[in-house]
Amino acid sequence: MPPHTQKQLYVRANFLALFTIAYNFIEGVVSLWLGAADETLALFGFGVDSFIEVISAIGVWHMVQRVRANNGESRDEFERRALRITGGSFYVLAAGLLLTALTGILRQHKPETTVWGIAVSLVSILFMWALIYSKERVGRALGSAAILADAACSRACMYLSLVLLAASLGYELTGIGSLDAVGAILIAWLGWREGREAFQKAAGKACCCAGACAGE
Repeated sequence: MPPHTQKQLYVRANFLALFTIAYNFIEGVVSLWLGAADETLALFGFGVDSFIEVISAIGVWHMVQRVRANNGESRDEFERRALRITGGSFYVLAAGLLLTALTGILRQHKPETTVWGIAVSLVSILFMWALIYSKERVGRALGSAAILADAACSRACMYLSLVLLAASLGYELTGIGSLDAVGAILIAWLGWREGREAFQKAAGKACCCAGACAGE
């Protein structure tokens, strides 16, 4: 590969990493605010997850800088620390969401509306699909397992968006309040899986977010 082409690809990878950080931050603010206002557990949990993804994305951005500089795929201490913080945060999110969702089911809690959950999830699905496509193209062109793993993380975010969409749409169509809580429980489960993956990657094991292989 010509040096100038490789440089362009790393510039693109850097932009995608920074865009992921900015998007997840904005998504987190909007989701937390709307989730709290409408008392929808699934949307609120989705917002917390977005902020945790910001921590993970910063670690990925740092990783791209390191790979860009020396073509190395090994993890340094900064990235390991970011992964451990991310993993711990996902575990806390999973436990908190599970407890809140179960309490909501017992009290037969119903959100004010889940319309915003539908809107946020649809926007997120579109952006995540575009990010997955772009990151996989760059990762394959560079032969970088690190960037392909980042694409797998974006795929995990899209799965979370699909769960939010199903829970929010289900409530709007049926009025069954427990569907919002069930959506929160599923987000908690996916968060727990992402936490486990983060700790495994910090330990140096070959894995990607939500069990997706980097080459898939």
